[in-house]
Amino acid sequence: MRSAPNAGLDFFLLDEELALLPGEYTPHLYECLVRLGAWMPFQAAVNTLAGIVRVRVSPSTAVRMTETAGAVYVELQSEEVAELERKAPPAPAGAEQMVFSGDGAMVPLLHGEWKEVRTLVVGEVGKATTGESCTQAQSYFSRLTTAEEFTRLALVETHRRGLENSRQVGAVVDGAEWLQGLIDHHAPKAVRILDFAHAAQRIAAIAVLMPQESDVAAQEWLSKKLHTLKAEGAHKLLEELRQLSIPLSRQEAFAEHVAYLEKRQEQMRYPEFIQQGWPIGSGMVESANKLVVEARLKGAGMHWQPAHVNPMLALRTILCSHRWDEAWPQIEQRLCSQARQKRYQLAQQRFKAKCKRTTAPIPTQTPAPSPPLLPASDPPADTQMPGSSPQSRRPAPDHPWRRSPIGRARYHNPTSAKS
Repeated sequence: MRSAPNAGLDFFLLDEELALLPGEYTPHLYECLVRLGAWMPFQAAVNTLAGIVRVRVSPSTAVRMTETAGAVYVELQSEEVAELERKAPPAPAGAEQMVFSGDGAMVPLLHGEWKEVRTLVVGEVGKATTGESCTQAQSYFSRLTTAEEFTRLALVETHRRGLENSRQVGAVVDGAEWLQGLIDHHAPKAVRILDFAHAAQRIAAIAVLMPQESDVAAQEWLSKKLHTLKAEGAHKLLEELRQLSIPLSRQEAFAEHVAYLEKRQEQMRYPEFIQQGWPIGSGMVESANKLVVEARLKGAGMHWQPAHVNPMLALRTILCSHRWDEAWPQIEQRLCSQARQKRYQLAQQRFKAKCKRTTAPIPTQTPAPSPPLLPASDPPADTQMPGSSPQSRRPAPDHPWRRSPIGRARYHNPTSAKS
């Protein structure tokens, strides 16, 4: 017996009415798996899901579903940036005093390659219990891309936070040039603050170049200069550095460090910044690198395909920014829309294939010649029943065969029906 053909893929109208996501899982299970996959390694996410809801999913399925959802959010944010650039709508109201920072972190890719992931963190300036300034209500945006493209795409986060409408904006960054371009693009009037730790690194490098009597003396000199920088600003410190006597073999390196500090002298007005309530350290973006990027993408043995990094970063940013409940409905809606479009395309392809089969011309074939008809002849004598005539193979009316049940059923004779 021939087996039935494969029915293939199909869809039900109830799928659209219930807004079901693609695949065999419920929307809630789909969301749980993606959320766990964004928090922890995929194998751990699968085990956690099985332990909570008693549903076993393969790690490859977790990878596919998580990265698909992340790619959808990357697409949504890119579309939002294009819409903002085209319409330039007014930004929402920002906080009274806001601060932002940016930095890069390296992530491992396949084949031993490393690439820099850039991260932007936006927060509000508040007061800690000790009275010092602190950053609160942080939100994040991360991408593996060039500095120019990152600066453009970061608009989706700076606009959402209302950075341009904040009364006071501060930018605490290190000395990287691409960060100055980021400030110029999103908050050109922001108070620019050089991260105190980076300034201290330059002064520490100068301390190594000086002909000190011992390491203890060099450390004491460094502590005094850092105290001067934080309490009195960079002007007095730079004057002292220019008067130092450095060996000739180390003067080139010394001049490089001093030039770095002189170029950023206006960004090292730390007494003024502290008085105004600004943080002078970029600890918030250093923490963002660990929280958003490294905690998920730099685990033991992890190596990522470049195309999968940004989807994971997109999910990480909404998780770490505590905006999952806001962002997931958008992702779910786009996933449903994509699934609906695929079903319609499949149905259209089937319809076209069916129309092509029904309208195809029937091929004409020359019928094979029929065999010649043989003249009728009497059956051989050995096939005739006893008592029957040569012209017929039916038994005679008085033949015993007609009185048997089989004979009556096969050769019914009205004249012998009662017999």
